[in-house]
This record gives sequence, C-alpha cells and structure tokens, in this order.
Amino acid sequence: MPVAQTGQVQDNRMLPLMREAVLMVRMVLHRRLLSGLAGRRPGLSAPDAAQLCGAVINNLFGTRPEDAGIARYARAHQELVEEELRSLARHVGELKPILTDALRMQVICDEQEGINSTGSLLMAKALGLLDTEQPLPLPSTFMQAVRKLAVAEGLVQVMPPLQAAAD
Repeated sequence: MPVAQTGQVQDNRMLPLMREAVLMVRMVLHRRLLSGLAGRRPGLSAPDAAQLCGAVINNLFGTRPEDAGIARYARAHQELVEEELRSLARHVGELKPILTDALRMQVICDEQEGINSTGSLLMAKALGLLDTEQPLPLPSTFMQAVRKLAVAEGLVQVMPPLQAAAD
C-alpha cells in the first residue's frame, strides 16, 4: 500500500500546518458523526454522543484522547465504539477522499517525529475508509482541500481577497 515517502514534509515548520489541517478534517468528521448519531441512536444523550464521536475518531486516527472523559467512555463502551467504527464508511463515505489524505498526512507528520502510526492506515483500509489507489497530494493541495471543506462546513470563514496598497 503506497502511502508516503520519508521526507515528504521535510520542512519542520510545515508540520504544525499539516497537523492543523488533519485536525480540521477530524473536526468535520466529528460534526458529521454527531449529526448522524442523533438519527441512528436517538436515546443517546448529547454528552454521550459527543464522547462516542471522539472515541471513534481517536480510534480511527490512532491517537490518545486529550480528554480523560473520552478515554473512560471508550473503555466503558468499547463494543459501541467498535460498532460505530465498522459502520463509519456507510455513514461518512463521502468523506473517504479527504479522510484518506488526512490519515496519510498524519502518518507522514508522525514519521517526521519518529512515530510509527501506519496502524491507522491499516485500520482505515479494513473499515473501507482508505482509497489505496488515490494519489498522495502535495501538502499545499491537501491544505487547500481541507480549507475548502472547512468553509463548506461553516467551520472557517472565507477570507476576503487582499487589496493592493494604495500608492
């Protein structure tokens, strides 16, 4: 499974920007999952739904939750988290291209910091959320796609064009 080559993001100043773009994709995924859970699991309280979404996303991206409550929720409701993971492709399949890119970019960033996170790619592939035929975009192309998605989702505002300084 071709993912990335070492050195794809060589400039360490680029890592925070790439990680921010990956985080934005995670936010969009969280938002979509949360809105879908309301219809699929109407008995789930709002706090539990948010924690379930967080646990699913952390699991998919292979990250440890920053919120201890999400970690406790994930341990206490492991079967529910796994069930949501297995159905993820059905519920957010339209995000597969950007999820593929975000997962790959995360692995590249992690690799630059000496972290092996390729397991998240294997999980995403098993879940039907990784398009192994999709070419890896340049970092700038990925960040532009994420910005466009974030604007469409209402997470960020469109920046007005810069006006030339008056002479």
